[in-house]
Amino acid sequence: MSQVISSHKSDTKSMIALGSNVAHLTKGEARGSIDIVKDAFSAIATDMVTVLAHSSLYRTPCIPDGAGPDYVNAVAMIETRLGAGELLEHLHAVERRFDRERANRWAARTLDLDLLDHGGSVMPGLETWWYWHDLPFEQQKTLFPDEILLPHPRIQDRGFVLVPLAEIAPDWRHPVLGRSAAQLCAALTDAQLSGISRI
Repeated sequence: MSQVISSHKSDTKSMIALGSNVAHLTKGEARGSIDIVKDAFSAIATDMVTVLAHSSLYRTPCIPDGAGPDYVNAVAMIETRLGAGELLEHLHAVERRFDRERANRWAARTLDLDLLDHGGSVMPGLETWWYWHDLPFEQQKTLFPDEILLPHPRIQDRGFVLVPLAEIAPDWRHPVLGRSAAQLCAALTDAQLSGISRI
């Protein structure tokens, strides 16, 4: 069940996707993906970042098939005084606290924090955004932008993002596509929703 954390007013509302499919060793004790994602909700919060709400946890198949164990996924809604670049740096710092390694794209990971949306910003611009949006799947495995790309170009394709996003923010509107989270979720195919279950 979604949970409201705070109603503190700050500057920019952002959406963050969380995922984990590898245990993390903390003080000699292995914490599984469910605990890692729960811990991450608190770890994201600082005096500059307020977690307003977060979704339920969902178990979802790893993409691409065979790349690793199933994921635990969720989405958090935050408000922050940080700009997009500063926020992304903060999220990467949180990932490092959970021993996240970025050796291979789409490899199994202890914690993955993706900035989905930052106040409706389109960065670095529409032409670049559409390039990454239209990138064929095979190229997505090996190519990634070297600059901040907002909104995340794969939101509309990913059930493991849209299901929890629509749970806590059904009226959130995609800054480029103009459709709400609820509408994007309703447009997913059975294949895109296959295997996703609330924990």
